[in-house]
Amino acid sequence: MVDFITSAELRGFAGRRTPDEQARIRMIAQSRSPDGATFLSHSSKDHDLVVGAIVVLEGHGAKVYIDEIDPEMPPYTSAQTANLLKTRILQSKKFVLLTSKNSKDSKWVPWELGLGDAYKNLANIALFPSSDSAHDKSWANSEYLGLYDRIVWGKHSDYPKEIWMVWDHRKNTATELSAWLKR
Repeated sequence: MVDFITSAELRGFAGRRTPDEQARIRMIAQSRSPDGATFLSHSSKDHDLVVGAIVVLEGHGAKVYIDEIDPEMPPYTSAQTANLLKTRILQSKKFVLLTSKNSKDSKWVPWELGLGDAYKNLANIALFPSSDSAHDKSWANSEYLGLYDRIVWGKHSDYPKEIWMVWDHRKNTATELSAWLKR
C-alpha cells in the first residue's frame, strides 16, 4: 500500500539536519544550474517543506533546482521573472511539483505546472504530495492533478519492500524513485 508523505514527515527529514546544513541544502539547490536538474516547483507558503523534499529527491540521485534565489531572477516579480522561469523549466530534465493545501492558492504553481506539462513528456513530471495525514487527498482538489504520477512511500506489488517510488495511480504501476530520476 502506498502512502502520501505528511507535512510533518517532510519537516522531520529536514529537522534531522542542523539549521546550517538546511541552509546549505537550500543554497545549493538555489544556485545550481537547471541544466539537466530536477525543477522543484512549490508554493512559497511551503518554505518549511522544501528542504525535506530536496533531501528525499537528492537521496535518490536528483540534482534539485529551486528558483528562490536564482542570481538571474529579478528582485521583483515581473514578466522577466516569468520568462526566466520558462527557460529554467525547459532546461531541466524532470519537473516535480511539491503539492500541499497551499498549492491551489499560489498564482505561480499552476502556471509552472502548465509549463512543465508543455515542455516535458508526462513521463518526466511527478507530483510530490504532502498532506496533513498519509491518506488526506485534499491537495488533489484540482482535477488536472489527476494527470500526473505521484512520488510516494510504501509497498507495491511491483516492489515487495517499502521504498520511495513514482506511482502511476491510473494504472497502479510503480517505478523506483531512483530509476525514474535516472531515465
